[in-house]
Amino acid sequence: MIEKDFVTEGLRRTRIDEYLEKELERAGYGGMDVQITPLGTMVVVYAERPGMVIGRGGKNVRAITNTLKSEFGLDNPQIEVKEVEVPELNPKIMAYKIANMLERGMHFRRVAYSTIRRIMGAGAQGVEVTISGKIRGSRSAVAKFVEGYIKKCGEPSIRLVEEGFATAQLKPGVLGIYVRIMPPETVLPDSVEILPPTMIIEDNDEVIEEEIDVETEEIIEEEIIEEVEDLDELEEVVEEESTEEVAEDDS
Repeated sequence: MIEKDFVTEGLRRTRIDEYLEKELERAGYGGMDVQITPLGTMVVVYAERPGMVIGRGGKNVRAITNTLKSEFGLDNPQIEVKEVEVPELNPKIMAYKIANMLERGMHFRRVAYSTIRRIMGAGAQGVEVTISGKIRGSRSAVAKFVEGYIKKCGEPSIRLVEEGFATAQLKPGVLGIYVRIMPPETVLPDSVEILPPTMIIEDNDEVIEEEIDVETEEIIEEEIIEEVEDLDELEEVVEEESTEEVAEDDS
């Protein structure tokens, strides 16, 4: 029974997400989060333009609240609207923008590359845009555009990479747009931080550790290289002198 409750709750959240995406498409819908509280159910809606979600005098919010209570069975639903600070890093918003540009007749390659430049310019570590459908002619095809570093498989690809999906209604058929973004603050499990080297100095039987500056380290390396070069020159001179002595003895 517990597994059945999880599945039922997951389906209900998916239906709520689809309903909000359809209703708030023009407001730049960027996702939602459902939180169960003692006073009821808190639905946090992320949008690019919160004013359009609220509506004049709160008309849209009241209509959405009534729908969530009557059709989806939420207990005392309360809607909180939050503005998306950086829309370029939200995959849902960017997928909708791509679909909107494709519906206006722009070429899919131009749309994909311009969107990728905007996302990477916002500081993303990596982005992948996939457009599938009848993009070139009567046959279905898939075009994938990737830039930066993005995880493809494993647990980091599920937990750290954000995904968004949208559809574009064209005359040849429906196009599906997937956008995957790795945010700039993402820290991968295999990331390694290299600490600066330290130099141990003994002063009055006390051990003191000091960090070596990069410039100081470069100067030390240059001095070592110069010493090695001087030694090589000295060895060459000794070899030449020994060769000359051997030649004189032979003569």
